[in-house]
Order: sequence, then C-alpha cells, then structure tokens
Amino acid sequence: MLIHDRSGAQPRGADGAWPLEGNEHMPDQSRFLQGPFAPAEDEVTAFDLPVTGSVPPELSGRYLRNGPNPLGLDDPGYRFWEGHWFLGPGMVHGVRLRDGKAEWYRNRWVRSRLLAEALGEKWPAGPVHADMDFAANTHIIAHAGRILATVEAGPLPYELSGELETRGPCDFAGTLPGGFAAHTKPDRRTGELHAIAYFWAWDHVQYVVIGAEGQVSHTTDIPVPDGPMMHDFALTASYVVLLDLPVTFSMDAVSAGLKLPYTWNPAHQARVGLLPRDNPSAGVRWLEVDPCWVFHTLNAHDDGGRVVVDLVRYEGAYDVSALAGHGPLTLDRWTIDPAAGTVTQQRIDDRPQEFPRVDDRAISRPHRYGYSAVIGAVGRATVSPSGDFSDDAFANALLKHDLAAGTVQAHQFGIDATAGEAVFAPAAPDAAEDDGYVMAFVHNPDRGAADLVLLAAQDFTAEPVARVHLPARIPLGFHGSWIADR
Repeated sequence: MLIHDRSGAQPRGADGAWPLEGNEHMPDQSRFLQGPFAPAEDEVTAFDLPVTGSVPPELSGRYLRNGPNPLGLDDPGYRFWEGHWFLGPGMVHGVRLRDGKAEWYRNRWVRSRLLAEALGEKWPAGPVHADMDFAANTHIIAHAGRILATVEAGPLPYELSGELETRGPCDFAGTLPGGFAAHTKPDRRTGELHAIAYFWAWDHVQYVVIGAEGQVSHTTDIPVPDGPMMHDFALTASYVVLLDLPVTFSMDAVSAGLKLPYTWNPAHQARVGLLPRDNPSAGVRWLEVDPCWVFHTLNAHDDGGRVVVDLVRYEGAYDVSALAGHGPLTLDRWTIDPAAGTVTQQRIDDRPQEFPRVDDRAISRPHRYGYSAVIGAVGRATVSPSGDFSDDAFANALLKHDLAAGTVQAHQFGIDATAGEAVFAPAAPDAAEDDGYVMAFVHNPDRGAADLVLLAAQDFTAEPVARVHLPARIPLGFHGSWIADR
C-alpha cells in the first residue's frame, strides 16, 4: 500500500503550481538539481515493502539517511541555497526493518520555521542559535533516546520522531551554549557523544561532550585563526583529533555573493591537533601537515604513544564554496607521534572514494574494516582521479577495506546504478566487528527508483542478502545511521 502524505500541504510555488514537476523550474547551471541529485518532489509513506532475498530477522530497527532536498525553486525564500549542494533543506529517508520484514518507507522534510510555513504548517518551535534556523540536512543520528538531524556551522540539530515527524530544534535541554556540528562521534564504552562545533563569528571552535543522559557535560573552547571549517574530526580513547585545514571563512566570498563562503586560504597553515580527552583544559598539541582538505575521517585509535587516523584526503587546494579541487582523492593513514612532533602519511587506497564509515562500535578504538563509496562518473566503468563533487558523482560501487590484510573488495551494482554511503549494522550487539550487514540506498535504473540493499559484510562481493524495493527515487544525499531497537 502506498500513500502520498499531506495532499493538502504539498510544496507549491507562489502561483500554486507544483514547482518541481518535470524539473522544468530547475536552474540549468546546477548539476546538483539534476540526474541522481534531482530532489524528491513528494513526501511518501509506503507499507509492506517488497523484498528480493530475505531481510535478516536479527535486524530490528530503522535505517535513516539525510540529505539536501529543495522544497520549491519558485519560492523566493528558498533561492538562498541555489547552486550549492550543501544548502538545500534536509529530507530524511527511512526504512523500518523488523521480524524479517520491511515494514515501511518514509521520507520527510525537516521542518525548520521557514519550511514549515512554506508547507502551510505550524512550526514546532524551539531554541535557535544566532538566528540560524535551518532544516538540518547532513546527518541523522540517535543519542539518549533522541533522533537528531544535524548540520554544521552554527544551527542547532532538529529532533525527529521514530516516524520522522519533526519535533523541533534541540539544544539538549538548554545545556548547549552555542551551535552544534554535522559530525559527531559516539563512544560506546562511555555512552558519550562528542562533537566539534564551529561558527563564522567565533574566534574558536568548541569541543562538546554530551553525556549518556542527553545533556552537555562539558565544553572546551579552542582558539583558532581565520575561522576554519571543521566538517569532521576523529576520536581516540585518549585524544580528540582536530583537523585545522586551509578552508576558512571569507568575507570577500560573502561580498561576492557565494552561498557557502568557505574558500581555500593558502596563508592558513594546515595542521592536525591532539586535545587530551581527560584534560582538555591542557590545550591542543598542534603539528603541521602539507596543505590538503579532509571532509571525512574513517576512524582513529591510540597506538602506544602515537595516534593513528584513517581519512579521505584531497591533496592540495580545495574550494568548498565551489566543491572543487585539483589533487587526487585518496584513502590515507596519518600516524601522529606527539613525542617526535611528526605526522607520517601513508596511502591506503588510491581509488577516488568518499563517505568512509566504520562499525560505530569501533569508533575511537582499533579497527580492522572500513567501508566507502566510490566517487566517479555516474554510469561509467572508469572514474576520474580527482573525485571532485563538481565534476563527478557517486558511482556504482561500494568498497570494503581490510586494513589488517591490506586488501580491498568492491561490490559493483551495474551500469547506471548509483550507490550512496555504506552503513554497517552488526548482527547482534556483541557480534564481531565484521559480523553483520552493510546497507545503502542504491538507485535501481531498471525500476527508476531506489532499493535499500543489504550486503553480508563477510561475503561482500556476493549477491545482496536483500533488496528492499522502495516506491520512489531517492536523490544522492549525505549521511545516515542504522538505529537498532536495542
């Protein structure tokens, strides 16, 4: 059974027309409004989803994924995001698995004030940081009983219900002193959630720890020059690993009308920082690195007195305002030796890839396996070396890295398929690191719609364990989580 929700309050332009039908109103200049990026037009609910294969009965929970999804391009209130993938209001897509069945699929816009008003709805209301209310579009996580849509650079996260209805912005019961972050790191052993928040008007970034009960337990302000973007960071048992790289806030970019005014700043020294978790007031130990850009880390861990960080690295200059760089995009390992004052860089895989993920239970601890999505020209067997978002998109393959054996496996989905971020779901809470399933939304060109694909992690190249056939196309987006019932 398929239901199109909110038939009386669908996104319409000022003239009452359906602004996204046929994509006829989409500006030609933005490739992020076309093809696999083209926004979903409706909110959809479907029950009793058809499945090819079998949903593992041990999987009980929700797979949720966030991403930008413009509401209506003829609405002047939404033209601020035009042309930049990162600025569209968030839409969360979710699939509910239980008892070997795919019970439902839902997609819902995150209701910021502006978006709720455009839908003719009452805004749920709540706190706002620095007048920056935004329909959080980057990640969707769970912590302390809350499901949170997150975004960076100042706005607060939004809390959603288990059915993806917006409950309102969240400041963790009034304990968060400022803005929040897109990427967080859960520590399963302590129950804490860690984040690095930044905001253009600050002369610092802020390390935030949220306790297992869901309130901020402490914050630490870390002085930094130039207003750098810190999209992600890494965590070990001993350290918070900060990436202070030469993409910084630019008033010249603001004056030039750039929608996301973070540009390459060659005068800003690239460096990596180690902040002691047990004594953050001691300050950061900074070590210089070659100029580069990093959107995402895979994981980090302590190794004796050293720190090992695996990450996806864009070599040389990278301009976030244009999502473009020139150097190769690779999966690398940085070994930081604070005693020697050195950072050693090692290439793990030179295949262009992004959105690296690890079993969340291994975050901050030694890990063996990692998963990532190939970046390349959609529908082609080859990929370009740079992996720029502006030139390429996610391709038709996911990668599994065995970092102990030094091997890589690729699961290919066929020409014209596109696979987003891969998320690991353990077969049981105490299962081994690789005992579980890798899941991702994959565009199925034969149906013109998406499948939720489940791969057996220990038989990665085999046919999927299950393909949950969804009733709609899902545009390429950002990050997601497997949120288990227990």
